[in-house]
Amino acid sequence: MPIEIERKFLIRSDDFKKLSYQKIYIKQGFLNSHKERTVRVRITEESAFITVKGISNSSGTSRYEWEKEISLEDAENLMVLCEETVIEKVRFHIKNNKHIFEVDQFLGENEGLIIAEIELSNEDEHFKKPDWLGNEVTGIAKYYNTELSKRPFTKW
Repeated sequence: MPIEIERKFLIRSDDFKKLSYQKIYIKQGFLNSHKERTVRVRITEESAFITVKGISNSSGTSRYEWEKEISLEDAENLMVLCEETVIEKVRFHIKNNKHIFEVDQFLGENEGLIIAEIELSNEDEHFKKPDWLGNEVTGIAKYYNTELSKRPFTKW
């Protein structure tokens, strides 16, 4: 069973942008945002995916994740069926030793929120924290994309 192990952090500064080697626009919607499972449709400039995620463990760090690439046309058709708020963001990729940080700068109703994520091979894996990394928000539900689609950052 594929398990995603991920930690999330707020950002202290825009310094990460200078270190980014890739920048991608992402639009995503949720076909289902039940707390025990989510089904997401994600569209980038070049590809699209459907993803199913299970409930997080007690720390909010690990959960089941299944993902499959689909056609852009299928993704656009599925987006019409998604729940109300579609998430839009620009994702920056930053190499940090053997890890990659994905930093999401949210747009639209979540403008002003920037979250960094790092995927790990196990929950106790050590990684170097860059100076621009702020407070950890792993496991805090209001920072989950599913929650941001229901209660956007600009309405906090």
